[in-house]
Amino acid sequence: MVNRIYIFFIIFFLIIRSAIAEVVDINNDQIKELMKINTPIIDIRTSPEWDQTGVIPNSLLLTFFDKNGKYNYPSWYNKLIKITKKDQPIILICRSGRRTKIVAEMMSKKLDYVIYNAKYGIKSWIKSNLKTIKP
Repeated sequence: MVNRIYIFFIIFFLIIRSAIAEVVDINNDQIKELMKINTPIIDIRTSPEWDQTGVIPNSLLLTFFDKNGKYNYPSWYNKLIKITKKDQPIILICRSGRRTKIVAEMMSKKLDYVIYNAKYGIKSWIKSNLKTIKP
């Protein structure tokens, strides 16, 4: 009887674990490697931020938080799935990595694939003299 309970909990844990996405913090070198295999980069900043700093080439621009910090996750996610492949890992980037960490954690509770978080954001990309383009 005790063995069955342990087995039940192990199976339950594995099922729950498989239904939660993994959030992986990545640096610029890892972003460049993932870009080589066409992992989409989703830039969640606002339009004025894109204009101020530029964006990583081939980024998909999809604002998450408005200028007042408000968001609509279902609406944002519906737009995301229209521009990415279902269950494909994505890279999230913002200015410093703080907002993308929040978004990645939200997504991880609802999805079951890898979400890469650009840990230090576009600030790090620019500081490393990596290429940006006008949006």
